Amino acid sequence: MLPLRLARHGSPLPPAPMAAAAYELLVLGGGSGGLAGARRAAELGARVALVEPRRLGGTCVSWGPGDPCGVMWNAAVHAELIHDHPDYGFETSGVRFNWRTIKEKRDAYVRRLNEIYENNLNKAHIDIIHGYGKFTADPEPTIEVNGKKYTAPHILIATGGFPSVPPDSEVPGASLGITSDGFFELEELPRRSVIVGAGYIAVEIAGILSTLGSKSSLLIRRDKVLRTFDSLVSTNCTQELENTGVDVWKHSRVHAVTKCPSGLLEVTVMSSAPGHKPVMEVIRDVDCLLWAVGREPNSKDLCLDRVGVEVDARGHVVVDKFQNTSRKGVYAVGDVCGRALLTPVAIAAGRKLAHRLFGGQRDAHLDYSNIPTVVFSHPPIGTVGLTEDEAISTHGKDNVKIYTTSFTPLYHAVTQRKVKCVMKLVCAGKEEKVVGLHMQGLGCDEMLQGFAVAIKMGATKADFDNTVAIHPTSAEELVTMR
Repeated sequence: MLPLRLARHGSPLPPAPMAAAAYELLVLGGGSGGLAGARRAAELGARVALVEPRRLGGTCVSWGPGDPCGVMWNAAVHAELIHDHPDYGFETSGVRFNWRTIKEKRDAYVRRLNEIYENNLNKAHIDIIHGYGKFTADPEPTIEVNGKKYTAPHILIATGGFPSVPPDSEVPGASLGITSDGFFELEELPRRSVIVGAGYIAVEIAGILSTLGSKSSLLIRRDKVLRTFDSLVSTNCTQELENTGVDVWKHSRVHAVTKCPSGLLEVTVMSSAPGHKPVMEVIRDVDCLLWAVGREPNSKDLCLDRVGVEVDARGHVVVDKFQNTSRKGVYAVGDVCGRALLTPVAIAAGRKLAHRLFGGQRDAHLDYSNIPTVVFSHPPIGTVGLTEDEAISTHGKDNVKIYTTSFTPLYHAVTQRKVKCVMKLVCAGKEEKVVGLHMQGLGCDEMLQGFAVAIKMGATKADFDNTVAIHPTSAEELVTMR
């Protein structure tokens, strides 16, 4: 509590304006990591201010592959179910899809989330400073926002990232395309879409657009999507994209983009499969070119060099396991660090940091191993732990045993549309500890969480085998593999 100021004769004076130094924690960024760290610190008694120039909630909530994408994925799932309804005895003739209806409902939902975040900060008595913050050259780490300076003994960088787009100097006309941010601004379902990228954002958006009725092409540099995932998932997901109608252009890249008088785009593609001569082709009448080729950290305009905060070659803030940067009293969490770019990771790291700084838990830090991950493809992917290749590299080939299964879920027993489910358990050592689980199929997104808990606790294949199966479900395959 600040001391009460007294006049010369002892009568109270009006309270002085809150000095910047009164804050114990300054948070740069109102995304998932920043919000989680700020709120937990406030709960632990710290005086906190949060700096954010845009809507609260960050990429996951407002612009990207989180809640908004989840809503659109659910819409696409409805399209798949409607396709299967006749096989279950329902007549569905005359069903039409209205993009604007789901867009309006999705945007309203996002606005409610933005308001909830602001209300939660207000309830926690966290000051919201609207504007862009940057470090100054003052002796102590100081943030300047709209010409005013703020300081605190602890400053958290949680500014996230933004989608990459090749410069026009590299790919002529590249700026005519949009990113995942622009995807959520589309007023109508594109008739002809070209998505560039092989990561989870490209996979999710390509699946959504194609399933909802947009003729979609996915351009990937090599022969598979999700190349950092286990080979079972990577191979199966590539096949399922093609099964759902996505035209996957392998070993391809955009050579140039031009805009026609009609307003539509022409995308010139260079395909160069190994052992074949490069081929140049043109995709015409494109009304949506979407780049999903990676994300960049929001660090360039923070003036980190003024306080000696180290960044890597791509601009990611370098941190240790405690989220400390190279400057004492300055920390970073989330996408700006460039590791495990997932909302729950940023939230967990922000909370752990708050407990370390203000909760007396001196060793609190996030364990980045065995982080469960879901890709909302069609069907969804669930994965946790080491891939088969990673396990062999870590434990040696002779110490790794793989269990796999491939089957058709009960749901598709009566449908003309058949979508298989694939699963893999990666086990290591004589005790066959489960060090990796990878699957794609109906319901894999929801079934992953419980199995991730088991793997985090060190479950073995015998533990899985000793668990009674739930029949008839897809999940039972994970405890009945032989």
